[in-house]
Amino acid sequence: MEYSAEATIEAGADLVWSILVDGAGYSRWASGVERVKGDIADGKKIKLFSKVNPGRAFPLKVAVLEPTRVMTWTGGMPLGLFKGVRTITVAGVSPLTTTFTMREVFSGPMLNAVAKKMPDLQPSFDQFATGLKAEAEARAAS
Repeated sequence: MEYSAEATIEAGADLVWSILVDGAGYSRWASGVERVKGDIADGKKIKLFSKVNPGRAFPLKVAVLEPTRVMTWTGGMPLGLFKGVRTITVAGVSPLTTTFTMREVFSGPMLNAVAKKMPDLQPSFDQFATGLKAEAEARAAS
């Protein structure tokens, strides 16, 4: 099972990246995110609080972080029973245009059981991409 979203953003890759690694700012522009606790940095653990499941913290590990290019967040159940891998990529098309892609793949032996209880995440993925685009373009214009 997977979800994805993409946006072409009229802003430089450095600016887009700076917004993505500022977890404290997510609640301002990512309408599906209540808050992010912790530093979004390579190897660090963060907690994402989503409006899809209010009040619940999703513990994640920043498994890969290549500045201005890609980051991967991983989370799930012990022993790989259920696992989510979210990959965010930022690609500078030109100095003032960036392609943003976010894809999450869920897997593991408990996938079917967990998936039955999960809401459709596609709207929140789309909202995330739209919010990031709006935030980056507003900052680039100012």
